[in-house]
Amino acid sequence: MSDPVRIIEMGPRDGLQNEETAVSVEARIAFIEALVAAGLDTVEVGAFVSPKAIPQMASSDAVLRGVAQKGAEFHVLVPNEKGYDAARAAGAKVVSVFAAASEGFSRANINCTIAESIERFKPVLARAREDGVKVRGYISCVLGCPFDGEIKPKAVADLASTLFDLGCYEISLGDTIGVGTPARAKEMLRAVAANIPAARLAMHFHDTYGQALANLYAGLEEGVRVIDAAAGGLGGCPYAPGATGNVATEDVVYMLEGMGVRTGVDMEKLLAATNAMSGVLGKPPVSRVASALNAKKKRAVS
Repeated sequence: MSDPVRIIEMGPRDGLQNEETAVSVEARIAFIEALVAAGLDTVEVGAFVSPKAIPQMASSDAVLRGVAQKGAEFHVLVPNEKGYDAARAAGAKVVSVFAAASEGFSRANINCTIAESIERFKPVLARAREDGVKVRGYISCVLGCPFDGEIKPKAVADLASTLFDLGCYEISLGDTIGVGTPARAKEMLRAVAANIPAARLAMHFHDTYGQALANLYAGLEEGVRVIDAAAGGLGGCPYAPGATGNVATEDVVYMLEGMGVRTGVDMEKLLAATNAMSGVLGKPPVSRVASALNAKKKRAVS
């Protein structure tokens, strides 16, 4: 597995949107700048959604404008044309749309059926093509749903093919509630890769049951080379009580570097970025690696 692996940093969006503490625009910009300085050159920085629904993502336009010249690729989430308009006005060059592999989660998360969500995205994708904007597609609940239970791989594969055929350049497959295991992850990825090249897939695995790294390793064996991760393991799922955040970026970097896969990420700088945001949030990072390195530093000082 010596092929390069691209890490897409989710902390400033997928992480912070589920934190109870609201984070200022200035602190969010500082966090993103620190992540870029650590070598993370693809970062999702915000979401152009209703501030009433997700107040943590308010002022994403100011955040995007604040980091625009930092030399990285910045992604933002858009739920519909209105969100796309706002994102474009703020200078977005890459946007993400999101659907769910389960009807129950789709209704709870975005108040519509899966088919209705696709209809919302069609004009976004059409306009993005005209504007030269890249669109990434997310699929939630690919390995399980808090409402519908087990999700069949074919349901994920069919939805992924729909998004890919509509123009999404990459499909991020999300184990939103972190219930997957390596065998199930492989089965799902093989089903999706039957129609979409593995090079166009990404893994977005949460770590609720401690399986995320094992699932990622299984996905790497299947040829997937893009991983979504959140610094410090930030986040969770508002529709799945107890669900933890996305797999921690520190843990992913530690695993990959230990496998001889170069990530281009400076662990010390990443740890500093994580610790700074942990201070803002008033709680320690969930990341096992960050916790271990912080404890090591503390012992060295004492």
